Amino acid sequence: MVANDGDGSVLPVRRNLWDVAELRVIRHEGLVPYETAWEEQRRLHAARVAGEIDDTVVLLEHEPVYTAGKRTKPSDRPLPGSGAPVVDVDRGGEITWHGPGQIVGYPILALPERVDVIGYVRRVEQLMIDVCAELGVDGVRVDGRSGVWIPADGRGPERKIGAVGLRVAQGVSMHGFALNCNCDLTWYDRIVPCGISDAATTSLAREAGRDVTVAEVLPHVERHLDDVLALQPHA
Repeated sequence: MVANDGDGSVLPVRRNLWDVAELRVIRHEGLVPYETAWEEQRRLHAARVAGEIDDTVVLLEHEPVYTAGKRTKPSDRPLPGSGAPVVDVDRGGEITWHGPGQIVGYPILALPERVDVIGYVRRVEQLMIDVCAELGVDGVRVDGRSGVWIPADGRGPERKIGAVGLRVAQGVSMHGFALNCNCDLTWYDRIVPCGISDAATTSLAREAGRDVTVAEVLPHVERHLDDVLALQPHA
């Protein structure tokens, strides 16, 4: 059944879960301040831990912000006057940027007790790889590095197009993924994104050679959510 609870819309997703339930997808219009989304994540996470809601994915664009994970080094942070706030968060990884022209997804999912968290991260990466492919861009994984990358070619070195930063607490995931659509890539010049100094960043628009908006990418992301959620407990 598809319902609407006022916070967003419930997307009917075919699921292959140990505990079949509806997936609620909350889509926010406009640019959302990071602190607002962070508070929403914490509220949804607590409700999912308590069994008060079904699995939920929040999809949005942020106002410009740098978020610093637990492994961020001081030298990787932007200098004062960077034009965007820096928010320290409780996810893994280092520092990254979020803002206009980038689609961000926060899956709040109750994971199996014996779930392979690294395997879950790979599923999230696969979602972005599949979305890129549908838009004519060949994204890949790179050994030893998280996220989705464009291989080195005549146009430049390896470059990151999608990021993953997750946390699992009390068996429920939070934080999530970010895929660059048509964002201003100069924001990344002010940091060492994800702590990797020898790689560049890119976007779907740059790689496809045309404007690729968040509005165009959103339906592709929603269609592939089932790939992320088709989790099975490990024997």
